[in-house]
Amino acid sequence: MSQRPKPLNGLRHLALCVYPFEDCIRFYTETLGMEVLRRASDNLVYLSCGNDNLSLSRADGPQDNQQQSLDHFGFIVDSKEELQAWYEFLQSQGVPLLDRPHDHSDGARSFHCTDPAGNVVQPLYHPAVSGQRIR
Repeated sequence: MSQRPKPLNGLRHLALCVYPFEDCIRFYTETLGMEVLRRASDNLVYLSCGNDNLSLSRADGPQDNQQQSLDHFGFIVDSKEELQAWYEFLQSQGVPLLDRPHDHSDGARSFHCTDPAGNVVQPLYHPAVSGQRIR
């Protein structure tokens, strides 16, 4: 096939190998509100926030995040006010915050925090994608 197929329909699945495994599951479910879709095994769980799928697998020990190429990943919120509410909530929960909500030159606004494994998570309002719903 020499022609590219239809455009991709977005990045809807991310798989992370994490330690501490159970703490990360609690962070994404209890703190961020994702739901467990299924536990494939004692070492693999699939989570969702409606539009996206996050796979967490158990790492044998702490990861050296300086050696991986993943810089961060983001979760979209629908408004700047919702972004501020998430910032205040995560702050009240003692989640490590790396910066404060700030504006981007393209009209976006975001901040960064870390999960228990040290992955950098970016709650993000972006006018090009916020408010979209996948059916």
